[in-house]
Amino acid sequence: MLFQSQAFILLFLPATLLLYYAVAGHRTLRQIVAIAASLVFYGAWDVRFVPLLVGLTFLNWLFGRWHRPGARVDWTVIGIVVNLAILGVCKFTNFFAGSFAVLLGMEFSPWDIILPLGVSFFVFQKISYLVDVRRGHAHDYGLLDFFMFVTFFPQLIAGPIVRHNEIIDQFAANPRRPEMWENLSRGLVLFAIGAAKKLGVADHVAEVTDRLFAQAATAPLSAAEGWTAAGAFTLQIYFDFSGYSDMAIGLALMFGLRMPVNFDAPYRATSIRDFWRRWHMTLSRFLRDYLYIPMGGNRGGALRQARNVVATMLLAGLWHGANWTFVAWGGLHGAALALNAAWERAGLRMAPALGWALTLLFVMAGWVLFRAPDFSIALHVWRGMAGLEGLGTVKLDHAIAFVAGAAMALLGPTSQQVAMMRLRPLHWLAVPVGIALLLLILQSGTRAPSEFIYFQF
Repeated sequence: MLFQSQAFILLFLPATLLLYYAVAGHRTLRQIVAIAASLVFYGAWDVRFVPLLVGLTFLNWLFGRWHRPGARVDWTVIGIVVNLAILGVCKFTNFFAGSFAVLLGMEFSPWDIILPLGVSFFVFQKISYLVDVRRGHAHDYGLLDFFMFVTFFPQLIAGPIVRHNEIIDQFAANPRRPEMWENLSRGLVLFAIGAAKKLGVADHVAEVTDRLFAQAATAPLSAAEGWTAAGAFTLQIYFDFSGYSDMAIGLALMFGLRMPVNFDAPYRATSIRDFWRRWHMTLSRFLRDYLYIPMGGNRGGALRQARNVVATMLLAGLWHGANWTFVAWGGLHGAALALNAAWERAGLRMAPALGWALTLLFVMAGWVLFRAPDFSIALHVWRGMAGLEGLGTVKLDHAIAFVAGAAMALLGPTSQQVAMMRLRPLHWLAVPVGIALLLLILQSGTRAPSEFIYFQF
């Protein structure tokens, strides 16, 4: 069940909200409703994954409760190992086995291992909780609180990666409080903005992306085709994932809960470090706090800092997908971040306009590697971008679409600023928002709903 599907918007969401607010005055009942609805939502994808989600959530809750500082058995470490083992088996078994087979010159037939939807996200969420328990930064939460924290459907599949201390304390507040209608209206507006990003931009640009990357599988692209492919995916992944995040945050707000912002106009960044402060912000904070800093961070000099940031981004690339192209993509960003840090250590400066242009060009080139199924396809696109296969011609409709998409990504306020700060709760606004949502619902019924890009991770 996709957020933008008619079944979700017209059936699942209204029914869940009605039940939730009907019992809102009783904390236990409203949490049971939220958890049950979340399990139904998850089971709609594949009911076989529900026992894994429930069992792993319960096990991690036990690991947190069993932890005793200084005890001979450190249950948090055991829990972290269990979570990583499940992620490794589900996501990376075929990848590493196939890689070793290639090195040994052997044939390899992938095992039939199904990747549970959202496993990368909810495993990271549990690991952050167990690490905080070990550090003494987490409370001993009740079972319902912990289950709702993990399974809450707006963030279950693809984030944002919400930490326990960012949301669990909010569960105590009655959603039928004075700001209830404001939360519902602002949440609906943010949800509609996210749906517009996905249905109105990302899904349409995806058609261009898919066609050109399929073409690159057989031959190099011209310069026009190469830049069109890179530009199309640059817009697609932004509007797809930021649209999902807007919808997730908006849904949570409809339930009276505030989740952390995940995007802050990343294509306006003037350095690669600035980009990662704006792109998938909850993942960036996770990598910083639970990988980069524990490895030493920027302590110990420039070389150690470079090693730590490259290692962190290599792991980030691998987390995104079981393919060497993702590892290489992470390594490129790690090297760029290390170079950025060295540049700042040397006290060097760059004009903001030049920094923005170089950063965006680097990010676009990196997205080619992120999107390409293998290195040969990425090379075909890069050769086109470099002008090595002729100039070609840019289609007028593509140029217009890209200018419009770029303007939305680069200019004006972010969607969170519109929905959460600039929008004033006026009655007449219900009409245009309602019409926009109706049009989006009608559009979602004209084709089979497409999954969000980050669902594959």
